[in-house]
Amino acid sequence: MSSTVKLLENLLNYCAIKNKVIANNIANIQTENYKREDVSFKNLLKENTDSILKTTNNKHLPAINTTQDSNPVFEIIYDESSDNTSGINNVNIEKEMAELAENTLRFKFASKKIGDYYRTLQNVIRGGGRS
Repeated sequence: MSSTVKLLENLLNYCAIKNKVIANNIANIQTENYKREDVSFKNLLKENTDSILKTTNNKHLPAINTTQDSNPVFEIIYDESSDNTSGINNVNIEKEMAELAENTLRFKFASKKIGDYYRTLQNVIRGGGRS
């Protein structure tokens, strides 16, 4: 499997978790003392950049470690700020809706790219542009 597909798969997993966290925040907007949750994107980025071998010379070919964990663990962090944006807790509905839209676009991008990869692979198997 292509390393790019693996990265896109990790992105799709991240988007699914992020979507659940945002939905949970929106569902609890009227819950007193609820603390807003978020998913750490930095860990995902670090895991994926660490999977690429470092080269010591610019003439070295970059290699990609394909043995990385297929199920990365995403860290859910609690927003401990004392902002009382909704009047009840620290959930800001406008911010959650903006993050939901951004996450949806990110998910659509990754799923389209994976679909394109497999369509290309399917065309190659069928004989490409031969008529």
